[in-house]
Amino acid sequence: MGSGITDADGHPVPVNVTAGEPAPVAVAPGEPGPRVRLRLSPPAGELVWSCAPGAARELAAVLLRAAEEAENAPGERPVTVEAGELRRGDVRDGDGSMTVESARTDGSTVHVTWKSGAGRSWTQAYAADTAITLKRRLSQRR
Repeated sequence: MGSGITDADGHPVPVNVTAGEPAPVAVAPGEPGPRVRLRLSPPAGELVWSCAPGAARELAAVLLRAAEEAENAPGERPVTVEAGELRRGDVRDGDGSMTVESARTDGSTVHVTWKSGAGRSWTQAYAADTAITLKRRLSQRR
C-alpha cells in the first residue's frame, strides 16, 4: 500500500522513515545524537532528510494541523443526507461547528449525538428521512 504522497506530476513517491540512526556528522556542536531519517524516492531521484527527534515531532504537529485544515476546508458545496445516513465525523453546515459523535437508529427515529466546537455534547432525535445538510462528510474509512 502506498503512502499517498505524490510528486508534482502525480507519481507515487515511496517513503521510508527510520529512527535512532546516528547523525553522519554533528550538525551543531553537541548535537550528534540519534536522528530520525526520512527517505523519499520519487522517479526524479532520492531525497534523504534527517533531524533530531524534537524536530520530527514539530514536523508531525505541523503536518497534523495542515491535514485538519484541509479536511475542515469548506467543500465546493454542502451535501444533504437523510438523518439515518449520518455517521461519526460528519460536520453539520451552519454558523457553529457541530460534529456527529454517534447516530443510533430506533425504528423510524435516529438519535444523533452532536459535539460543538466548544466541546459541548447533546443528543437530538430526528425522523430517519429528515434532510440534514453537511459542510463536510468523512470518507468511509473504518
